[in-house]
Amino acid sequence: MTFFTVHPFHSFNLAVVLLIAGKILTLNIDLLRRYSIPEPVAGGFLCIAVTGLLWALFDLKVSFEVGIRDFLLLVFFAGIGLKSDIRTLLAGGRPLVILLILATSFILLQNFAGMGLARLFGMEPKAGLMVGSVSLTGGVGTTLAWAPIFAEKLGITNALELGVAANTVGLIAACVIGGPIAALLIRRGGLKAENKRDLDIGVPNEGRAARMDYFCILWSILALNVTVLIGLALHEAITAAGVTLPAFVSCLVAGIVLRNLLPLAPRRLVRRIWPGVDDALALISDLSLGLFLIMALMGLQVWELNGVLLFITAALVMQILLTVGFTIWVVFPAMGRDYEAAVISAGFGGITLGSTATAIANMTAVAQQHGAAHRAFVIVPLVCGFFIDIVNALIISALVG
Repeated sequence: MTFFTVHPFHSFNLAVVLLIAGKILTLNIDLLRRYSIPEPVAGGFLCIAVTGLLWALFDLKVSFEVGIRDFLLLVFFAGIGLKSDIRTLLAGGRPLVILLILATSFILLQNFAGMGLARLFGMEPKAGLMVGSVSLTGGVGTTLAWAPIFAEKLGITNALELGVAANTVGLIAACVIGGPIAALLIRRGGLKAENKRDLDIGVPNEGRAARMDYFCILWSILALNVTVLIGLALHEAITAAGVTLPAFVSCLVAGIVLRNLLPLAPRRLVRRIWPGVDDALALISDLSLGLFLIMALMGLQVWELNGVLLFITAALVMQILLTVGFTIWVVFPAMGRDYEAAVISAGFGGITLGSTATAIANMTAVAQQHGAAHRAFVIVPLVCGFFIDIVNALIISALVG
């Protein structure tokens, strides 16, 4: 068996090439646009296919050094915060609570389904938690944290392999199902966005005349960097207080505070002289998210599926079907059956199967095709990145005992 590691600079440039390839595929294949498949997913799957073939045919395991990936996620959420109006946040209070309740309910469903399937396969039932909310809702970080506990206290020695494999398949599935679910709901309900142009991330698929110039980009870069610096300082303070919180949530909060508490006069002056600042923020946020998700897909190691393929396949088929059914028949009606609810539904698979970035990428693809959904882009990151992690940890602890 041969291992090959790609240098960080080459990995970054490959991510750029793959993102360009994904954009070209999306622009030229109507099916991808119709079902709102995110551009990074189209490009990232090319990388997964090649590395998978190299492993299957030549026993060559290729890995990429993508250290910049996490910083790109911070930049992206800083941009989301800088475009979030406090009035939209206040209006989103009740839907946020509803979405959190729905996600909590689904975590329980996810875990009981996983434990039931593990019992059917003659395994320790609690091993099913590793193909439940530990790896799917929790992600790879939660998987790495819980795997040693499952191995030491429950005797599930392959807990890490189960969790990593489930997370790999779940992330891919979350990238694929979000757009088609939203497309179905929008088409069936004849739903339309109130605003098709003023997107939180990126620009509409049909394009528009660019208003950005040199100073728009500079102001945007400065604002994003300052927000990330404040967000990281806030994250350190929260960590010192003994609270565990993802760094991107601190950057999101920092952006919201800066957006709504800065003196109004300077902000209005900047936007009057350079009206393309908002477009520049949206563009840089879009690029950051795209490169982050590409690198996340590049980091997937398909060989981790080896040895647990049958159980993982059965578990993930069941979990994907549960997610699709729960999203269409529970989440969408509970969130109001409107366009915002359809966009949130596109992101729900990211909450329950993939990651926060996957949820936002799915929602971005839908918004670029159909129009803006400002409340959704604040509610989903807060539920994904903060509240649901706390709830998930409590539920896992209770089930593990």
